[in-house]
Amino acid sequence: MIDSLIEKIIAMQNPTCVGLDTDFSYLPEEMRRDVSTFEEASERITEFNMNIIDKVCDIVPAVKVQIAYYEMYGYDGLKAFNYTVNYARGRGMTVIADCKRNDIGSTASCYSKAYLGTTAVGEQRLKAFPADMLTVNAYLGSDGIKPFVDEIKTCDKSIFVLVKTSNPSSGELQNLKLENGECVYERVGKLVADWGKDTIGDFGFSEVGAVVGATHSAEAANLRKLLPHTFFLIPGYGAQGGSADMLKVCFDEHGLGGIVNNSRGIICAYKKPEYSGMTYYDAARAACLDMQQDLHKAIGTMGR
Repeated sequence: MIDSLIEKIIAMQNPTCVGLDTDFSYLPEEMRRDVSTFEEASERITEFNMNIIDKVCDIVPAVKVQIAYYEMYGYDGLKAFNYTVNYARGRGMTVIADCKRNDIGSTASCYSKAYLGTTAVGEQRLKAFPADMLTVNAYLGSDGIKPFVDEIKTCDKSIFVLVKTSNPSSGELQNLKLENGECVYERVGKLVADWGKDTIGDFGFSEVGAVVGATHSAEAANLRKLLPHTFFLIPGYGAQGGSADMLKVCFDEHGLGGIVNNSRGIICAYKKPEYSGMTYYDAARAACLDMQQDLHKAIGTMGR
């Protein structure tokens, strides 16, 4: 799956991922009128997502759908999540389910089946939330990751493991020094490389990727050197303060090695003065094109 994503990035010359972290309050006022139930809110969110997907699917290779923004609307929100995942895949986009799942053993296996594999029902095997990629949390250790790695090997999927996250307080744990002098995030990064060593594709990157925030460029540069075969999912660009110049250290000499997420900066672009007068979906497209140019200036041409 990672090769497929990289091929799209090269073809579009765009390592942008649109984050569909769609809070109901982000919708234009006219879409929020006369809504009083979870069902109605979820229907409007789904419509909003579909229109953005339609407008950007020819210029952006991937979307990231953050499940928390759907869970808070209950069962109806999960229906919106599922519809969004399926709709984006139907439009040819790579879909990252941002769920940060993890647990031990059999429970991790259930999470893996839900988002990456299939679930047995009688004599059939059915897909629950058929994403292409899933974010996972490594901080329960290897036995909590193994079920996901086993799944991606059989289902042609990928995972992104939290290594160095973009939030300001991430260093409280991730930058702690171990007895051997390395930081926690470095140790987790090395585990990620080991978990993915048997899944390296044609472009030299494994199916076990890492979440590396754009807001911590020194750590990101360090991780790029430590993990030459690990593909990065890079949050923090835009609203969180990360810039193209800060995150260019995540990419190799071929302009490859990562995909950069932008959520509010795209789905709420219609609220910005520079996109005034545009519909929310036209503004989203314009913001994606501006982001593409910004990243291209910093990273250069993508591809060998």
